[in-house]
Amino acid sequence: MHPALAVGLVFGGCCSNVVFLELLAREFPGCGNIVTFSQFLFIAMEGFIFEANFGRKSPAIPIRYYLIMVAMFFTVSVVNNYALNLNISMPLHMIFRSGSLIASMALGIIILKKRYSVSKYTSIALVSLGIFTCTFMSAKQVASDSSLNEEDGVQVFLWWLLGIAALTFALLMSARMGIFQETLYQRFGKHSKEALFYNHALPLPGFLLLAPNIYQHAVLFSQSEPFRVPVLGLTLPIMWFYLLMNVITQYVCIRGVFILTTECPSLTVTLVVTLRKFVSLIFSILYFRNPFTAWHWLGTALVFLGTLLYAEVWHSLGSLLARCRRRRRRPKEE
Repeated sequence: MHPALAVGLVFGGCCSNVVFLELLAREFPGCGNIVTFSQFLFIAMEGFIFEANFGRKSPAIPIRYYLIMVAMFFTVSVVNNYALNLNISMPLHMIFRSGSLIASMALGIIILKKRYSVSKYTSIALVSLGIFTCTFMSAKQVASDSSLNEEDGVQVFLWWLLGIAALTFALLMSARMGIFQETLYQRFGKHSKEALFYNHALPLPGFLLLAPNIYQHAVLFSQSEPFRVPVLGLTLPIMWFYLLMNVITQYVCIRGVFILTTECPSLTVTLVVTLRKFVSLIFSILYFRNPFTAWHWLGTALVFLGTLLYAEVWHSLGSLLARCRRRRRRPKEE
């Protein structure tokens, strides 16, 4: 597949996914478990058919390693989605998750004994400052919005702090999972699609622990207002339609990222994913009118500037422009 089409899948799938997730979370803030379960089930079924060949294909990486990876992946997915139930707004959720570079660098230094350049440390400082700015301003908003009475204000703020703690834990766990994947791929070779299947199929029994919550929201979804699906003419509860579209767009997004990792350098993937997060954030703010002050914009700019600096995008763009200039001069010289 052409890389340009893969970029289209990432932007179209991931940005649409954010929209449908926010539509679900605004109506039922605690629906993270049913969303996560639906995404895992769909991707696992697709992988069982097309990757595992109905169970007839043996994995290239031993299952015991996948079990470790799955425990981390399942925890990260559930905690990230559950954080939306703890007074965490969607923009703050996206900004916080954009700070994965901080966790990756910190654990890389501690576990892999890596050393980085001054520009890398500078970029991490920018990302950290940006996240701190957005988090601090969101904390002030939570405190002011919940000031109807002192007891309720304290309770809401404590739940928000728990949400920040959950996002921090998920960020560190995700970084640790990335390092574990890196060591596995160095040892057994890259098998991204296989890892995608097992990371979604093996955790499915774990959702039995969340079955009451999933069933509760399934009932609530079924009681939502009916919606007529365009073109198909089918009528179903609108929350089920949002969930279906969320699952489909999540799959499109993941497939796009997978294609990019096989067709493009890691720098290109980093740039595309970063820009996608920025577009999703802007769309969420404008379309859903989420509260966003000038300080939030400053924090957001610092996060994305630090990410681009970490990926050495400016250096790569300069090299690309230099090559383009040389190509233009050649015909004139000839």
